[in-house]
Amino acid sequence: MSSILVTPLSAIEDVIRSHRPSHMVTLLSPEHMIGTPRGFPRDRHLRLGINDVVDISAGENPPLRCHVEQLLAFSRDWPAEAPILVHCWAGISRSMAATYIILCDRLGRGSELYAAKAIRSRARHAYPNALLVQYADDLLGRQGRMIDAIRGIGAGGITAEGEVVEFPLVGL
Repeated sequence: MSSILVTPLSAIEDVIRSHRPSHMVTLLSPEHMIGTPRGFPRDRHLRLGINDVVDISAGENPPLRCHVEQLLAFSRDWPAEAPILVHCWAGISRSMAATYIILCDRLGRGSELYAAKAIRSRARHAYPNALLVQYADDLLGRQGRMIDAIRGIGAGGITAEGEVVEFPLVGL
């Protein structure tokens, strides 16, 4: 059974070693972007240089629709035979939004609330980036259901850094 592993930047080396993911998504500010970890295949590492903002006019390098298009294309190429690692700086916002997007895409229409509740039940600290979710909702034709579901679970508990969280594709 495969899964999505969400982690803060500080834990990626340990997670790679212990879970042996086949693919990795990095969502970091361009000035903090990392290279592909030693020994990890570069063609299986998607690096999205975006800041964690929810208003496109709120700063430099906000998430854009094209970033979600890249995430969806990359995650659809993931065969799910081994885990995919998704991380951002703290494992709270950008990475949780990306995980929610991948789950909604994999689980299909009607899964929006189920996936949001799964995120909240496994990650009390999760606070998915609303702008990334908004783009995905539009791209996946979910007519606001993804946005409503994320709003429905509310903001996560306040913490400086999340912990490693696993989301199995079966039996969430």
